[in-house]
Amino acid sequence: MDVPPMIELMLIGIGTGNPEHLTLQAIAALKRAELILIPRKGADKTELAELRRQVCATHLDGRARLVEFDLPVRDAAAPRYLDGVQAWHAAIAAVWAEQIATCLPEGGRVALLVWGDPSLYDSSLRIAERLQTAGMALRVEVIPGLSSVQLLTAAHAIPLNTLGASVLITTGRQLRAGGWPAGLDTVVVLLDGGCAFEVLPPEGIDIYWAAYLGMPQQLLLAGPLASTGPRIAALRAAAREAHGWIMDSYLLRSSAVASGGLR
Repeated sequence: MDVPPMIELMLIGIGTGNPEHLTLQAIAALKRAELILIPRKGADKTELAELRRQVCATHLDGRARLVEFDLPVRDAAAPRYLDGVQAWHAAIAAVWAEQIATCLPEGGRVALLVWGDPSLYDSSLRIAERLQTAGMALRVEVIPGLSSVQLLTAAHAIPLNTLGASVLITTGRQLRAGGWPAGLDTVVVLLDGGCAFEVLPPEGIDIYWAAYLGMPQQLLLAGPLASTGPRIAALRAAAREAHGWIMDSYLLRSSAVASGGLR
């Protein structure tokens, strides 16, 4: 019986676009890779592939093979959101498998550069599990990276939590559906395709917003949601028009807690 070649897959957290975000562990993992897969996300998001190229150019000596591939597009019109996501993940897994089989037919080490951290609102681990379930001899190593949550609070020089209190990390879709969660002072919102904070009654809430964290075009705004929210919406629309894409995140906090010196 033929034994399938062993693939060592390294999922390397790279922060949010600044080559200086990589940890020493991440740099060492990159240098061990024989193959680095770089996704292309369409003509309007060429900067994202270029940022990955810059990371490699900064930290590698040219020994690893860089291979680019077109990332499948999620069907946003799917009747059920999760069904569309599952189909999308299956398509990505098929592309990964094809690239790995073509480029490493005898096995070896392959790396994927994951935005932020592989464990936080990223599906690389789920896609890797699909490959294992399909029979690929795959060993997965996760190298943690700076997340957008850490970089957001650092950019605004604020702590993530208030004293002794919990924090909810959620998505724009969930915020729109559920509103402000009861019993919490702080909510961090990721993967917001619009401005989900607009569904909230703005009184008594402060917002700390950032886009393109760690990049030269980084944008920051903070203040009471009632006055700052419309400014964010206008700036966000202009930035998306200028760049063709936007990645942003924000922290919402009860103004009463913030003004009480408990941050």
